[in-house]
Order: sequence, then C-alpha cells, then structure tokens
Amino acid sequence: MTQALEVSAYLEFTADGTAVDEAFVTTSLNEADQNAVEEALALVEAAGDGEVVVVSAGGDEAEEALRAGLTMGAHRAVRVDVASVLLADTRTLAAALGQAVAAEQPDLVLTGVQASDTGSQSAAPALAAVWGVPAVSVARSLALGGRTLTARREFEGGVSDEVEVDLPAVVSVQVGANEPRYGTFKDKMRAKKAEIPVLTPVDLPAARVVLTQMSADHAGGRTVQMVQGGPAEVAARILTIVREVQ
Repeated sequence: MTQALEVSAYLEFTADGTAVDEAFVTTSLNEADQNAVEEALALVEAAGDGEVVVVSAGGDEAEEALRAGLTMGAHRAVRVDVASVLLADTRTLAAALGQAVAAEQPDLVLTGVQASDTGSQSAAPALAAVWGVPAVSVARSLALGGRTLTARREFEGGVSDEVEVDLPAVVSVQVGANEPRYGTFKDKMRAKKAEIPVLTPVDLPAARVVLTQMSADHAGGRTVQMVQGGPAEVAARILTIVREVQ
C-alpha cells in the first residue's frame, strides 16, 4: 500500500530537494490499493477464513496508508522501514517487501495496479520475481478455488480474458475493480489505536535508481504578470495579453 501525493498548483521542496514540502501537499490512499484491499477482504469473507495483512514500505509517513487499510477492515498492518529516496528503485523496494513476505508467508499478495501519482506499475512483477512466484496483472475480479486463483482481466477495445494461477502468487488489481468499503467510526478508532510493527530489512541490494532532485514548472511553462493601473489600463492590458496568447 502507498500514499498518493496530491500537490497544490504552487509547491516547494524540502531543503535537500528530494521531496515535496509537506505544507504544499496532501496525501490519500492510492486508489488502486483501495481496490486491492477490498478484493482481499472479499476473498477472505467468501472463504470464511483467513486474514488480510496490509504492508507499506517507507518511513513513519507510511503508517497513514496502513491505518487507512485497517479502517477498511484489514486485520493487521506491517511497515517495512525503507528510506523514501530508495523507493524510486524497484529492485530495492521489491527486496524490502520480499522480506516482509518471507516473514508472513502469505498465500496471496495483492497490490494496486499502479501508483496514481507516479504511474509506476513495476512493484508487483518485481516482488513476484523476488519471491519466485507467478504474477498476474490488471485483474478486474478474482475467485478462489482451493489452491487455484482465477482472475478475470479487461483490456483496451473491450477485450477480456480469464487466467488461472496456482498459489502463492502476486496479483495487481485494476482501478475500479470493485467498490471499496470505508469503514465505520468504530473501525477508524480501532485503526488509530492499532500497534503497527516495523520490519527493518537487511542486506538490501544497492539501489541502482536513487532520487536525487525534484523540480516543478510552477506555471506550466508560462510567466505570471501582475497587471497594475486603473480599471481602463488593466482591461486594456488583459486584452493585449489574451490576443498575444491566441
């Protein structure tokens, strides 16, 4: 699970330039991850047994996403402690998450199909490679029969298919695959009080992609002008500007 960033029209970065200043950003649970959690909860409910454990990699800020997952109904949460600048490297991220998978020994790992802020879709297949299990992408619905998972997928042009995979496996769930539940006030209070254990991964591979600098074109490549003067002067200047950009 991850928090997606929603930035304001104007923003500034931290002193080291590797993150957006918190004053200029809001976060929300990544949309596709909500669908993944909902799908996991539905599978457990249909089976009548099992538990849903939500996992997120990052610093303390990752706990916000985990508590959102607990509010939805997940039974437990685990945070994998990874420096945010290393999350840009899929191999490092997958190796860190792989250690959580090794500790939990799940039957199935579900992820969102992509991060809504960066568009990244590489975490699921990379984790499957580290774990040594099959990967299925862009699932719209899932059904479990014993140790076999059936996934229905939809593609461009109305094309769809159905695949079967033996467990354990990693599956990325498509945005809009279901209607995520939001939990009650009681669920939110339970999530707020929940203890979230932290797993510190060891012997991670050296990151081959490291976030070093962020920047933004605040005006989308355009300049901002302050127009001064009386009403007639301002109106005339605005008319001139409009004609220049047409």
